[in-house]
Formats: sequence, structure tokens, C-alpha cells
Amino acid sequence: MDIVEISKVLSNKTRVNILKWLKNPELNFPPHQDIDHFDDGVCVGFIQDKTGLSQSTISTYLNSMQNAGLVIPTRHGKWTYYRRNESVIKTYIEALKTSL
Repeated sequence: MDIVEISKVLSNKTRVNILKWLKNPELNFPPHQDIDHFDDGVCVGFIQDKTGLSQSTISTYLNSMQNAGLVIPTRHGKWTYYRRNESVIKTYIEALKTSL
């Protein structure tokens, strides 16, 4: 886990908002049509709709969040779903507490 890399990712308000929304996906996104739970996360299309940004921008954001370890992707057919990586988020918060 790289504190600086994660901090760079979190320097963008939309990426922070995505993590906030993914914390309680059932409150922030509509139900999935093909899957009746949020166990694997939220479909990229729902995230894009909520942000109002282009698909390419959201893909870039989610890719940087994945590279930093903040989110975990899961494929269902042609769709990718993202959920928070709670262990990395917890480790990051603890590292900030102890190192700063």
C-alpha cells in the first residue's frame, strides 16, 4: 500500500464521492436488473450516470482507483462491477494516523 499514490487518487472530489457512494451502494444506486444484490459492487454505468461524466473519464478514474487498490472489479458478462476494498482503505487510514 502506497500512501502517496492513494492520496493522489483521493485528491479528486469525484473519486472520493465514488468511494463514499460505494460504501452504501443500496442507498446511492438503483437496483441492478440482472443481479439482485450489490455483493460484487456497482455497475460502471450506474457510477457514470450518478457522476454525469463521460464513460472514458469514469473508466480512467476507476482504473486509477483499482491500481491504488481502493476498489475491486468483478466481471459479469460484458459488465464490470466495482466495490470498495475495505482492507486497503482501513490500512490507509491507519497508516495516516501513525505516520503523520
